[in-house]
Amino acid sequence: MKIYDNYNRPVTSLRISITTKCNLNCFYCHKDGIVPSSQEMTADEIEKACKVASRLGITKIRLSGGEPLLRDDIITIIEKISTIGFKDISLTTNGTLLEEYSSRLKEAGLNRVNVSLDTLDSNTYKFITGKNHLEKVKAGIKAAVKAGLYPIKVNMVMMKNINSHEIWDMFKFCHQQGAILQLIELLTTEQCPGNGFEKYHYNLAEIEKKLSKIADKVKTRKFMQDRRKYYINGGEIEIVRPMDNTRFCENCTRMRITPDGKLKPCLLRNDNLIDMKKALQEDNLEKLRRLFIKAIKNRYPYYQKNKKGNP
Repeated sequence: MKIYDNYNRPVTSLRISITTKCNLNCFYCHKDGIVPSSQEMTADEIEKACKVASRLGITKIRLSGGEPLLRDDIITIIEKISTIGFKDISLTTNGTLLEEYSSRLKEAGLNRVNVSLDTLDSNTYKFITGKNHLEKVKAGIKAAVKAGLYPIKVNMVMMKNINSHEIWDMFKFCHQQGAILQLIELLTTEQCPGNGFEKYHYNLAEIEKKLSKIADKVKTRKFMQDRRKYYINGGEIEIVRPMDNTRFCENCTRMRITPDGKLKPCLLRNDNLIDMKKALQEDNLEKLRRLFIKAIKNRYPYYQKNKKGNP
């Protein structure tokens, strides 16, 4: 059973932010406010939400944060989710704790990881994150490969005058590790507003033109927001361009849950969240199902809305 929104888009993927806590301080991060640990969903509540999601046709789960590996019960969370029968369970991490956790994550039922790494230069890494953890992250990626958390994707947020000159070095590093490089467009956020966004925003369209000329093959992922994947000399580069991209919105199949148990129909909006915390605490799965359906019906293409003035 698949549930479609009012724009005939199936919802097949759920991204669950399980904490806002992070051990880095990236200046561009789209933090949605700090949620105290006492208000975070418990492992049991996350399991309940996932059970309802599965019954509504969602087949993929991604855990994120903050930094999800800061949750003391992260292994328990994955163990609970892995019994439900999802096709894919993945986790997005900054990689600083990945060397320690990789084997246990795999044993618990995690399929794969995305690792956020914007640079291979230690000075640039400290400028972006405020920390000196570059070598920890690189070791974490290698540990994830060894543990079989595959395919590994490295998320590189592109920033003009900061790391835009490192694309090919990062591609080579990823290729050596057997990882896929994802080049991600910088989003405007409260942490990177106005002037900062204009200063650092890098137009990925120019990169795509260059990649198109040298790629051995180009694949469009229709149900992944029409993302293009470029195959070059046995390696892969995927482009993620959400800003002002109507195709990104038109083909979006993902919904989100905040750490405190709110359904978030759209990545780029915080004004239409649906609170399901009470239903989770009451163990009311039918009420949860209705809230999920309500959230799905509240979805519409964000950039189409801005362009056409839809409500």
